[in-house]
Amino acid sequence: MRMLVTGGAGFIGANFVHQTLRDHPEYEVVVLDALTYAGNEASLAPVREDVEFVQGSVADADLVDRLVAGCDVVVHFAAESHNDNSLRDPWPFLQTNIVGTFALLEAVRKHGVRYHHISTDEVYGDLELDDPAKFTPQTPYNPSSPYSSTKAGSDLLVRAWVRSFDIHATISNCSNNYGPYQHVEKFIPRQITNVLCGLRPKLYGAGENVRDWIHVEDHNSAVHTILDQGRSGETYLIGADGERNNREVLGLILELTGQPADAFDHVTDRAGHDLRYAIDATKLRTELGWSPRYTDFRDGLAATIDWYRANEGWWRPQKEQVEAGYAARGQ
Repeated sequence: MRMLVTGGAGFIGANFVHQTLRDHPEYEVVVLDALTYAGNEASLAPVREDVEFVQGSVADADLVDRLVAGCDVVVHFAAESHNDNSLRDPWPFLQTNIVGTFALLEAVRKHGVRYHHISTDEVYGDLELDDPAKFTPQTPYNPSSPYSSTKAGSDLLVRAWVRSFDIHATISNCSNNYGPYQHVEKFIPRQITNVLCGLRPKLYGAGENVRDWIHVEDHNSAVHTILDQGRSGETYLIGADGERNNREVLGLILELTGQPADAFDHVTDRAGHDLRYAIDATKLRTELGWSPRYTDFRDGLAATIDWYRANEGWWRPQKEQVEAGYAARGQ
């Protein structure tokens, strides 16, 4: 079985490639990645000799068609994914998330290839902090940023191609991932690497915004479960019951790194900052029998901190530029 992984040099995609080669030897893996700032070929260094790597954009229809033609399955991770960036310049998000998904759907339609679409819980908007509800596959879409709206649009394209052209496709919407190889612009690795650099961590606003955290290994094991057992046309939500507000997450990072509980700065909150995300993964667990490995967020976070401590050579080249950008915005 030959698998095309788009965005395979990004955070979740690179971890997926590692896991696939380790646990699923039935697959030969081809990686397509544009190597924008968030893609890093160094993330594939431990498995570089075992994958075919192609640098290019998912919006390049001719390239996508050639690659899909030689594969049995496509797993589409490639996306512009940082909310702050989408607020400053939405166009790359439309180009990658909408146009790129369209190019892939046309290619899998033409060549009869199995397709899995990676999406986000942010397409559902947000929940009130005191609302007991969680997102389900029936939750109406209500995106609140250029990022989440383009991901919502890409999901709807997949659904339309299933219904209109009968392609074999599944969708997964996942809660916030954390773990190795995550770009230091993101919340958890930014705070970890700030501590490791002797900088004070930063907290948006009061830090009350809640995210439903899942370790990237658990996310990717769920994707493989969907590839093996998922029904075409279905949407599966991936979550591990990891709700924590940002203040709690930062407090745990400070504790695990031996810092005082107040060793951080409050910064200006993000525009349109969603209040709370929460995933109901009942369908995935009951229909497909999936369960997470990292059921204790503290253990997963400790392992993540250890990884960043041991892999400074991977994240250090990104750090200065990222912090300069945040500083210019007062964040």
